[in-house]
Amino acid sequence: MGALAVPAEALYGAQTQRAVDNFPVSGRGMPAAFVRALVLVKQSAALANRKLGQLPDPIAAAIDAACQQLLAMPDDELRTHFPVDVFQTGSGTSSNMNANEVIATLATRTHGSPTHPNDHVNAGQSSNDAIPTALHLSAALELHRHLLPALDHLAQVTRHKSASVHRHVKTGRTHLMDAMPVRMSQVLQGWAHQVEAGVEQLRGLQPALLQLAQGGTAVGTGVNAHPQFAQAFAAELGELTGLPFRPADSFFAAMGSQDTAVAVSGGLKRVAVSLMKIANDLRWMNSGPLAGLAEIELQALQPGSSIMPGKVNPVIPEATTMVAAQVIGFDAAITVAGQSGNFELNVMLPLIAHNLLESCNLLANVSRLLADKAIATFTVNERQLQQALARNPILVTALNPLIGYERAAEIAKQAYREGRPVLDVADEKTDLGRERLTQLLNPEKLTGSD
Repeated sequence: MGALAVPAEALYGAQTQRAVDNFPVSGRGMPAAFVRALVLVKQSAALANRKLGQLPDPIAAAIDAACQQLLAMPDDELRTHFPVDVFQTGSGTSSNMNANEVIATLATRTHGSPTHPNDHVNAGQSSNDAIPTALHLSAALELHRHLLPALDHLAQVTRHKSASVHRHVKTGRTHLMDAMPVRMSQVLQGWAHQVEAGVEQLRGLQPALLQLAQGGTAVGTGVNAHPQFAQAFAAELGELTGLPFRPADSFFAAMGSQDTAVAVSGGLKRVAVSLMKIANDLRWMNSGPLAGLAEIELQALQPGSSIMPGKVNPVIPEATTMVAAQVIGFDAAITVAGQSGNFELNVMLPLIAHNLLESCNLLANVSRLLADKAIATFTVNERQLQQALARNPILVTALNPLIGYERAAEIAKQAYREGRPVLDVADEKTDLGRERLTQLLNPEKLTGSD
């Protein structure tokens, strides 16, 4: 395609530079987790090809060493060598060739073996199987190493906090209106279960992520790859990562679709929706301190206003809701991108990889913040809880079996209208006796938990 100027200090070559010139779209390169996964793909391929006699030992060793050198770099340094925009060719060919060129340059310059980006680094591969493989690999590693541990931490912290606030009983709410009482511990147990259910779903999707497209090459038929390459590659990758990767049951499905990525994104959206619910509950319970519910007080982390002195806002729950909104948006884009499997190849792979990994990263980070700076540290305003419970006319629900719905409703309406405790009104309107009414209307008894 003619001569092209490439920066003298660059490790990449002409194909990468053409992509940089062609796609000045967002200024955002592929996530570091994806780049590292792609380097691992090249490393595993070289090791597999050496075992299969497809690469000379010195060249395979040089590629291996170059990949190790790249993987040892901090994220910021690594990204300088991978400048291709997320919004590029839909197969990710530009990113694949970026990796091939960088590794070939390092292998040649630093490790002394003349290495060709296509003939050697890309041996037995195509962008069409390497990029879907890097997508699965990076998502599997991010889930395994970062997101699932962060969500486990959030669930554990929430369970621990639940035990510490078990004695507190609060007014339950449905439709944002007063309802029957619940224990604070029951509220938190519900949150923990939401998180744990999301974790269970994501863990259930891990086996599908461990199936790889590598070995399908251009269209799924495996042309130009050794017949045993897919198995050898998966074995080498498993040695490097500790995860049991294997060839996909169908290379055609693994390359022509991104159904697994869509399913994982759906699991991430589920987690985001759960975190949105938890964060908003915290915000409502913390609202006030005078004109809101003021049931809890979140840790004060920073001033809440540039003009109103003394104002403190629920900043961690707010950050959580924004992350949740972003992940839901990423999922919508992945859903559209998942439909772009045209015949033998999906052609929105970079976007899917970017959104999937960004969702994992955002959720992992904010889950730990939510656990450590909101749930673990909030305090309960017992006085406010008791005042609200004493005035809650809905407690009269406990009398339904004894006096009927209609009489109970009259007592509730009168208690609300007159601003009196329902116990006092029920004592006047029934012959159950105050001692029995006190037992029947005891909020702690009505939570169904000791």
